[in-house]
Amino acid sequence: MFKVLLGVSRWNFLSLTLLTIALAAVTARYQGAEVQQLQLGLVLLLALCAHICVNAFNEYFDFRSGLDLLTSRTPFSGGSGTLPQQPTYAGVALLLALVTLLLVIGIGLYLTWQLGAQALWIGIPGVLLLYSYTQYLQRSPLLCLLAPGVGFGVLMFLGALWALGAQLTAGAGVIAVILLLLCSNLLLLNQFPDVEADRQVGRRHLPIVLGLVPSTRLFAAFYLLLYLLLSLAVWFGLLPLLCLGMLLTLPLFVLLWLHINNALEQNTDLVPALALNVLLVHLCLLLLLLALYWSKTATV
Repeated sequence: MFKVLLGVSRWNFLSLTLLTIALAAVTARYQGAEVQQLQLGLVLLLALCAHICVNAFNEYFDFRSGLDLLTSRTPFSGGSGTLPQQPTYAGVALLLALVTLLLVIGIGLYLTWQLGAQALWIGIPGVLLLYSYTQYLQRSPLLCLLAPGVGFGVLMFLGALWALGAQLTAGAGVIAVILLLLCSNLLLLNQFPDVEADRQVGRRHLPIVLGLVPSTRLFAAFYLLLYLLLSLAVWFGLLPLLCLGMLLTLPLFVLLWLHINNALEQNTDLVPALALNVLLVHLCLLLLLLALYWSKTATV
């Protein structure tokens, strides 16, 4: 049972949530906010429950639709493979999704009581996103593209920042957009191996609608845009100079770009490119986090 819960929660992908909340905490500290450990723990629990919830719903609905039986699974796409191997546990996946959804709502209502009714502007869209992502949003190319980025960059990061007592400044907005671009790109590339299977169950994400080559160009444009946005934010003083350290990942992006194009041209395995993309996303966030931490340390 425990292995099933770990599988449908996709525990190995929860590192993105940990980095997002850590980045929010460091950003709040950089602004001079006093981050309370209890509040931070509550925000982290909410974020983890939200991520597990959307993963469990995804596992359940993909199994029920038959998609799991059509995909060629990789370590980064096609689901965890838990339910096709143990179909009698489909109800457990749904139960995990519902329990974590209730926890998200409960913790969210408590934070709303603390912060005021304005917090519902983050909470209500967040809950709707958790349930509707697999069932509905993946039938709209634009919504499917932006949903992961909005979930992590806007709702999770800015929501955590607000709950931790920080200000939603222009610099925080820049970080939110960087997160949006990174997380949307993470999912965009992960959709490449599943195009044929997803098409059969009625999904309409960009690699299906546009094709792989145009989607690859959009993928590159997102990375170039976030590097440009970061540079402009530092230039105009919205973020500290050390944040330019994220530009050290540019060679890794070039390598990733070459891997993707080579795989598409020669019809070879995309898994090395998927792995590089996961590494690049995590490295970008880690460098940004460290830059904000060291910048605050240098000023105290």
